Amino acid sequence: MVRNTDTSPDIAARALEALLGDILAEGRKPVEAPDMSDADGVHELRKAFKRWRALLRLIAPVIGAEADALRLEARDLAREMAAARDSQAMREAFADLGEIALPPRSRAAITERLARIEANAEAASLTPALKARVGEALARAAAAIGRWHLEGLDCEETARQLAVGYGRAAAAIPQDWPNASPEALHRFRQRVVAHRYQMEVAETIWPRLIKLWIAEAQRLRDRLGAHQDLAVLGRLLEPRQPLSAWRSRLAPLIAARQAAHVEAARRLAGRLFAERPKAFRRRLTTLWQHRASREP
Repeated sequence: MVRNTDTSPDIAARALEALLGDILAEGRKPVEAPDMSDADGVHELRKAFKRWRALLRLIAPVIGAEADALRLEARDLAREMAAARDSQAMREAFADLGEIALPPRSRAAITERLARIEANAEAASLTPALKARVGEALARAAAAIGRWHLEGLDCEETARQLAVGYGRAAAAIPQDWPNASPEALHRFRQRVVAHRYQMEVAETIWPRLIKLWIAEAQRLRDRLGAHQDLAVLGRLLEPRQPLSAWRSRLAPLIAARQAAHVEAARRLAGRLFAERPKAFRRRLTTLWQHRASREP
């Protein structure tokens, strides 16, 4: 493969630099916006951290240990908001069950308990102290980006690292979908999330195609996430938990809905990861070099 040394490094480096800047701007909004609700703040911060961690994993082979250290810091900060996210997940999972044949009083009681859990988790999660620590982390990240030399991530190297992320996700695909453990599905989802955000780097080479690819990865992520949210809701059905009184009614519905999400995820994964990582890499490299050849 002939490397286009005149233009390809600029294309990949510019895309990465722009994306990293966009992620930091996204992360600052919940910290600096006084009128943003705790729920929205948790959602926006966790999204920004996921994008940031995915990009740091992509560039770490070139940037080195600092990228790994920043990624782990972002992971730890996101974990401090996990309780708030889980509480949101419970409410979304209950809505995902659809119209359940429950007496109005029971539905109202479940909704009220889930709302109380969510409010308590959000109040305890996104504290002023945590916001301050997030702001400090974002400042360190911005300073780091200013020091990095992204020229080493030309089109071939970026395609190589994107193929690594693609391969990590493909390797985590369950072999036995109907009997896959929640842990296996969660691990696969984590790798799909990283791949989905890493692919944003490649949007400039063929926007329509890559946006469709990202949308397909997002649909797969959503199906796997909905399965996980239902598992979180299911924990509230255990003895002495807030929804234990409705276990006999809700448990079968949760299991059936999870099975539907697994089947949909299986079909999506089959399409998204149909080719081998080497073929995926070659295709990206070719598209990027074609894009570079058309630049002035």
